[in-house]
Amino acid sequence: MTGKREGNGNRFANKTAIVTGAGSGIGKATAMKLASEGAKVALFDLLDERTEQAAGEINALYPGSARAFDVDVSDPERMEQAVVEAAKAFGRIDIVFANAGINGKLAPVDELSFEEWNKTLSINLTGTFLTVKYTVPYLKKQGGSIIITSSINGNDKFSGFGMSAYSATKAGQVAFAKMIALELARYRIRVNAISPGAIATNIDKSTEKSKELEEIIIPVEYPEGSQPLADGPGQPEQVADLVAFLASDESIHITGARVVIDGAESLL
Repeated sequence: MTGKREGNGNRFANKTAIVTGAGSGIGKATAMKLASEGAKVALFDLLDERTEQAAGEINALYPGSARAFDVDVSDPERMEQAVVEAAKAFGRIDIVFANAGINGKLAPVDELSFEEWNKTLSINLTGTFLTVKYTVPYLKKQGGSIIITSSINGNDKFSGFGMSAYSATKAGQVAFAKMIALELARYRIRVNAISPGAIATNIDKSTEKSKELEEIIIPVEYPEGSQPLADGPGQPEQVADLVAFLASDESIHITGARVVIDGAESLL
């Protein structure tokens, strides 16, 4: 993603956002979007070249808007420390985008190891819990918005063969979002989940497929493509626009919702 995005500059003035998985894809696009509309953004990700580069790109366009934090979302100590540091650096937390996740290993259920199952759950589901747990005390001070990246897999679509662990986490995130939406409503904290379909990101590059996967795949053929609304997968910037809406006061009466953004993919 390159270039300055259009924004009104004031939509998130004086607000701070935490974005997990912010080094690339949907997380990076959302961090850029929020910064373009006035937010200070804490980029939570494993601190490597891409995360530092994301912070550099945002600060080049919107000086002083972003800071990278070295975070493993499945590690409670690192998560808690990063949240404390972000709150100290920016003074407050208003928006939390729990976006970090992996596809994990794709394998038949009887071939999937406990370690691989647990890794996917630890990052996707426990990571979401820890992100919320440690940011809620700050959100309670003035209210705010939590957005969780789920998926159409495990909620609308079940033909992702070998993705039993991933789909379980994505369904679990939606139940978690609804439970805490009700719990946190009295504090003026809204909680919503988004369910993207195929989005052009690099998540597939880290996905390992077992050699046994072919044994369980049932062929699924789409006569005119798998994203009816678009020519190919959606773009991270399109998801970022949705997250920004749910983070803003324009969605002040929306909580406990799950919004599908998949170009009608899951309707096929």
